[in-house]
Amino acid sequence: MIRRKTLALVSPIAIAFGLSGCAGVGGGNIPAANTPITQSEAQQGREYHTQILQEFGGAMQGNTANYVRGVGQRIAVESGLARTPDAFTVTLLNSSVNNAFATTGGYVYTTRQLVTLMNNEAELAGVMGHEVGHVAARHAQRRQQTQQQNTLLGAAGAILSGILLGDSQLGSTLGRAALQGSQLLTLSFSRSQEEEADQLGVRYLSQAGYDPLAMSTVLESLARQSALDAQLQGRDNANLPEWASTHPDPASRVRDAATMAAGLPGTTLNRDVFLRNIDGLTYGDDPAQGVVEGREFIHPDLRFAFTAPQGFYLVNGSDSVSINGQSGQAELRVAQSSGSLTQFVSRAFQSLAGQGQSISPQIQTTTVNGLPAAYGIARANSGGNQLDVMVFAYDMGGGQTYYYQAIAPAGRSGVFTPMFESFRRISTAEANQVVPRVIDVVTVQRGDTVASLSRRMAYSTGQEARFRVLNALDSNEGLQAGQQVKLVVRGR
Repeated sequence: MIRRKTLALVSPIAIAFGLSGCAGVGGGNIPAANTPITQSEAQQGREYHTQILQEFGGAMQGNTANYVRGVGQRIAVESGLARTPDAFTVTLLNSSVNNAFATTGGYVYTTRQLVTLMNNEAELAGVMGHEVGHVAARHAQRRQQTQQQNTLLGAAGAILSGILLGDSQLGSTLGRAALQGSQLLTLSFSRSQEEEADQLGVRYLSQAGYDPLAMSTVLESLARQSALDAQLQGRDNANLPEWASTHPDPASRVRDAATMAAGLPGTTLNRDVFLRNIDGLTYGDDPAQGVVEGREFIHPDLRFAFTAPQGFYLVNGSDSVSINGQSGQAELRVAQSSGSLTQFVSRAFQSLAGQGQSISPQIQTTTVNGLPAAYGIARANSGGNQLDVMVFAYDMGGGQTYYYQAIAPAGRSGVFTPMFESFRRISTAEANQVVPRVIDVVTVQRGDTVASLSRRMAYSTGQEARFRVLNALDSNEGLQAGQQVKLVVRGR
């Protein structure tokens, strides 16, 4: 999702969402972790709620959002943090990343994309329970204290902190894009804290009557989705930051969650109810936020498109689009125009260099597909490595400047030239052709197979692999008549 905003050449502040938890799982029993929410914690949650909505696509409304809210509030009560469900604010976010988190004070969030990956209500409750477990155990407060003690972060409040990656502001700006696109990072919890949240979530599931194995199955689906994303994007690993990725061994975490559930009561899955309530939910990018189609990014509302270089993949983030590959990283942003394009590019380089440093590129002007443009390339040192740093800006009119920030190994800046030259306006007719993908729940008919239903998936590649991951089907697992499954189809 890319939005009009004022000049912000440094990646946005990363939010450390307040997931609080219990002490030492490794020692055996978990403490009750049911100290009620304090007024101070509730106030902190309220203060950041608006900002979270802004950064993650806003709150969704309607039947699915109401359903998610109800499930989340019911499972949250099992924590003992509050006696009534309405003490918790549970929000379905209009975001295409697989993520869930919670802030101190009873604010719990999940993205619609993560919900589409689930296959029953118990899995939804498990994700919500995991996040509430972090809150109940005050993990965020502990993490913040450790960060302050180590002087890694400035005093930015109990749950709002910045992250720097690398040894320079350039590393901070584009290093984040290399790791996770422009999706906001949530500061990682430790392995033990994630295990604590898993165990608390499993406990809450059982207490509420749900099948406690649902925590294990949703973690397995996430691991499979990450592996599939890596395969489809040509990456060597599946470790892009997303919900549940902080554990160093996803397979081990799946097994651990299953072990935690062993012997606990609870059988409810509510699969049919869940599928009925997510039927029609947007899958992947919302056209209002721009969409990724292979190597092309197209934004029908802002009326522009571009194509990533061969061998690169795109990640549509909260306020920029990242372009990632083995031979470089870049991100596209939009800012309010100020002065000439040449002045804009010069300020961009200075912002990338940081205070007390200087990058002196030769800035040139040109025209790209009818758009006035300016660009510069400079050599910089980061961690002992020589890099080419590029800024390429376009005047789209209406007081808006669109610009790339990019880095590549020294002498390899040309890898981005085709992308810079591909930036273009799109016509109204082309914009109108962009429609969302949505979840379509269908009943398997006699004669239907995985292969035949997969061909209805709204993708040109990986149709069967996508179908199997979406429906948590093993590689050789078939279908039965009467079974309900999810498809991803073109909406209207």
